Amino acid sequence: MMKKSISASKASLVLFLCQMISALDVPLDSKLLEELSQPPTITQQSPKDYIVDPRENIVIQCEAKGKPPPSFSWTRNGTHFDIDKDAQVTMKPNSGTLVINIMNGGKAEAYEGVYQCTARNERGAAISNNIVIRPSRSPLWTKEKLEPNHVREGDSLVLHCRPPVGLPPPIIFWMDNAFQRLPQSERVSQGLNGDLYFSNVQPEDTREDYICYARFNHTQTIQQKQPISVKVFSTKPVTERQPILLTPTGSTSTKVELRGNVLLLECIAAGLPTPVIRWIKEGGELPANRTFFENFKKTLKIIDVSEADSGNYKCIARNILGSAHHVISVTVKAAPYWITAPRNLVLSPGEDGTLICRANGNPKPNISWLANGVPIAIAPEDPSRKVDGDTIIFSHVQERSSAVYQCNASNEYGYLLANAFVNVLAEPPRILTPANKLYQVIADSPALLDCAYFGSPKPEIEWFKGVKGSILRGDEYVFHDNGTLEIPVAQKDSTGTYTCVARNELGKIQNEVRLEVKDPTMIIKQPEYKVIQRYGQVSFECIIKHDFTLLPTVIWLKDNDELPDDERFLVGKDNLTIMNVTDKDDGTYTCIVNTTLDSVSASAVLTVVAAPPTPAIIYARPNPPFDLELTGQLERSVELSWIPGDENNSPITNFVIEYEDGLHEPGVWHYQTEVPGTQTTVQLKLSPYVNYSFRVIAVNEIGRSQPSEPSEQYLTKSANPDENPSNVQGIGSEPDNLVITWESLKGFQSNGPGLQYKVSWRQKDVDDEWTSVIVANVSKYIVSGTPTFVPYEIKVQALNDLGYAPEPSEVIGHSGEDLPMVAPGNVQVHVINSTLAKVHWDPVPLKSVRGHLQGYKVYYWKVQSLSRRSRRHVEKKILTFRGNKTFGMLPGLEPFSSYKLNVRVVNGKGEGPASPDKVFKTPEGVPSSPSFLKITNPTLDSLTLEWGSPTHPNGVLTSYILKFQPINNTHELGPLVEIRIPANESSLILKNLNYSTRYKFYFNAQTSVGSGSQITEEAVTIMDEGKMAMASRQVDIATQGWFIGLMCAVALLILILLIVCFIRRNKGGKYPVKEKEDAHADPEIQPMKEDDGTFGEYSDAEDHKPLKKGSRTPSDRTVKKEDSDDSLVDYGEGVNGQFNEDGSFIGQYSGKKEKEPAEGNESSEAPSPVNAMNSFV
Repeated sequence: MMKKSISASKASLVLFLCQMISALDVPLDSKLLEELSQPPTITQQSPKDYIVDPRENIVIQCEAKGKPPPSFSWTRNGTHFDIDKDAQVTMKPNSGTLVINIMNGGKAEAYEGVYQCTARNERGAAISNNIVIRPSRSPLWTKEKLEPNHVREGDSLVLHCRPPVGLPPPIIFWMDNAFQRLPQSERVSQGLNGDLYFSNVQPEDTREDYICYARFNHTQTIQQKQPISVKVFSTKPVTERQPILLTPTGSTSTKVELRGNVLLLECIAAGLPTPVIRWIKEGGELPANRTFFENFKKTLKIIDVSEADSGNYKCIARNILGSAHHVISVTVKAAPYWITAPRNLVLSPGEDGTLICRANGNPKPNISWLANGVPIAIAPEDPSRKVDGDTIIFSHVQERSSAVYQCNASNEYGYLLANAFVNVLAEPPRILTPANKLYQVIADSPALLDCAYFGSPKPEIEWFKGVKGSILRGDEYVFHDNGTLEIPVAQKDSTGTYTCVARNELGKIQNEVRLEVKDPTMIIKQPEYKVIQRYGQVSFECIIKHDFTLLPTVIWLKDNDELPDDERFLVGKDNLTIMNVTDKDDGTYTCIVNTTLDSVSASAVLTVVAAPPTPAIIYARPNPPFDLELTGQLERSVELSWIPGDENNSPITNFVIEYEDGLHEPGVWHYQTEVPGTQTTVQLKLSPYVNYSFRVIAVNEIGRSQPSEPSEQYLTKSANPDENPSNVQGIGSEPDNLVITWESLKGFQSNGPGLQYKVSWRQKDVDDEWTSVIVANVSKYIVSGTPTFVPYEIKVQALNDLGYAPEPSEVIGHSGEDLPMVAPGNVQVHVINSTLAKVHWDPVPLKSVRGHLQGYKVYYWKVQSLSRRSRRHVEKKILTFRGNKTFGMLPGLEPFSSYKLNVRVVNGKGEGPASPDKVFKTPEGVPSSPSFLKITNPTLDSLTLEWGSPTHPNGVLTSYILKFQPINNTHELGPLVEIRIPANESSLILKNLNYSTRYKFYFNAQTSVGSGSQITEEAVTIMDEGKMAMASRQVDIATQGWFIGLMCAVALLILILLIVCFIRRNKGGKYPVKEKEDAHADPEIQPMKEDDGTFGEYSDAEDHKPLKKGSRTPSDRTVKKEDSDDSLVDYGEGVNGQFNEDGSFIGQYSGKKEKEPAEGNESSEAPSPVNAMNSFV
């Protein structure tokens, strides 16, 4: 009985949740948000584990919003923290952020502890995470006496670093006395613990300055271990050794890593020759796209690990003498992560709602609830509230039910804390769309009229056209949930005033907007294809028609680009004219007409052809100048003169002067200057310490001449450099260095021998002296041992044997970047529609970026389809948003699906840590078309339809819609029949159909959102077999060529015979039949033979009896009336024989079947066409 009652209560709970009224959506309208009461929301807080610099003030962030503005309080180590009693602690105005003054006497160690912020107003209290404050520590190295390491060549060696324990742990690197990093390779490398490993030592490893450095980033200090000496002695021969593992030791080890972290596994081996490391995963593959090898493959790195990455990983060290291996058993645990974080609820009095808090982890996290920061078990009672595990159920809420609830999900590896408020509002309707807003659209396009609204309870929206119009209904309008009225195809008569009315039980409000529907813009005379001769004139027309209230602008393009800036192109009101056309005018010209509402375009091609050949003057490039002469030689200038060559019928437009520096770049000519074609002398500026030669090139419209002969050489005196290197930059390549680069001076810029560069630098905003070094023949200098990403003042000055260049200007550079430290906070997702979402986040503090902020990356991926519970592996998608942007759109989402995302900050070094995964869901959409539609088992009056469900249902299918209609032989469609089929059906038998009829079927699926795209198919019911055979036989004969020809020939023959008969009759002649009758006295005349040329073939087809006596003509040539009427009828097939108006004999086509001739008497009749037809069947 107990089990039954539990099941019944769960069933009633599920039913209750299904009937819950959805919470209100509050529009992001700034004015509305300022007016509505709202419980506090934490918008910014410091990280949970907050390591601070002990030399700087401690800033513990806590920002919140609410209406009225919240007040703030703090706890420290679980008890109230009275900041008024501590002179070193202040709280920022209108904020909860604490500033602890360390720089004026405070000690950071005194403020270690766990802090929590509470933001409170009359509607509730929100709390921050527990923020653990710890000052960073960078202790000194303990003094120790280091003995020299004497090692035999080929042996392995480990130099231990053993850095002091700091907070956070220091970054380790090995350098020499000159502050240069020690080279590392497959043979020599640094381990994850900071030790320096030698797989085998070589004589060149002998040195006395192996120095381990520890860099503490928070305090920006570097500690140095005493130098270690290594001496390698040689023994011949050197013994080769098979691999053994230096680290880890033994054959197996274990490793525990947390979900989402980076897994680092290391194997370093000794041996000679140097072993090569290879990694495998036992019983599986290393994850693609997430696996990287570092430190010469000695380190296996797997990013963003999950529980699926648990398992045994084997490293194998191998050389030519053998191998060694080690198995690391990896277990991936998980701190709590959200499946469904609680979301704010805005409810109306009397409504119902739920807060759901679902998290996962390994081990499974424990879920606990708080109300306004107090455990819910001891919080004030609320009769509208019921807690059921990870869900709080609210029913019939009142305004006093407003509060902020906290969900805490925790396990041994961490916790998650989320605030979600319940805000109970009673608000009359408000319309947020401006009054009398004007909408303008083009005819036959959609019109969307906004009516943004808010109210609690949610108002009902109605639309009216005109001041006293009736309510709008029907298929010609679409009413959106956000209040927008859509007219899918706006017409001219849609113009007018529309009224939106919003009402709930607390009031009613209305707003009017205006719609104007404009005529579309059209090009009524488009530009046409033109062929024009070179140097001719061409014009393209572009005559338009537009709505008189719109102001069009016409733009002409050539090859989809702007028209050339050439006075030959004349743009008129309705045309484009090109004067003096040249070959380069060839191309496509486009006329584009733009208004504020639409745009149209039309294009035409212009082809330029050569003009008819005419005798012409030969134009050519000019001849080169000659007789170059240098005069007026000074230290910094000289005068050059020359004589022009022949112009060759094209005037010289200008002269180009070039020079050669025979001292620095012999054989290379450089541009010096150019002068107009009327000038033959020029004063040239010179640089010191250059051995000049000059040459001149003449230019006309045809082209450039050959260069003149070089002038005499002129060597200028040396001097100090006039200029300093350009493009000076300071960019770090590693977190602890500064790489200073510049563009070296050219040879002629040195102004004298012995060119060098003085490189100077000092840290910005620090009272340091300049550090300088003089270098030569380089354009780069590396400063090592710098703090991470700090600004430096840099200058580079040129000097030579005669002295320095002028004082250079300073530039600002930065030392090397390191990965960002902090993940973006307060990540929020707003689902816009079934395929689009908007994500917001708070920017990270610039100090934590530790580099140039390049932007943010949003990683998002589909977790599962809500219509299919099966999960499949989907690669993450990445969107990058440049700069300090704090929001972005996520396009291309799949409807009715669950997604996760996180946000990471990016600098020049790479990505920072990911924000906690955010879960969101897309609403239902319309489904895709059914995967197939097959029509089988056709009978006389039925067809069987089978179909497959849509590949992408995009929601919960509600039904299928089948429409079908018959198609006749002329492809005209009959009446349309529609059937709605339950969503769980996959086949249907259609009965009572017409036989031998083609039907067209239209089939689609539906969700609650609407109908998806349809699939069509055609099928035919079968026909009666007997009728089908007869129809087939008739159709086959009637469409045969021989039959058509035979019919035409018979008709023509009958026509000719009838014409002859009528002619002879009119002349009074005898019919051949009459001659035969006169020749025989016997009244029983036998049928005549075919070769007689008589009408014997028209004898009675019934029984071949002799002709009737009544058909004979009397011997006195008189013709009786009844005889003349029947004179030819009696020769037809019975009484059905008759003539058409054209004289053709219809009896041949009556289709009567002739009887068999009398036995023993061969018929001389020609077979009728019907008989002939039957004989071929």
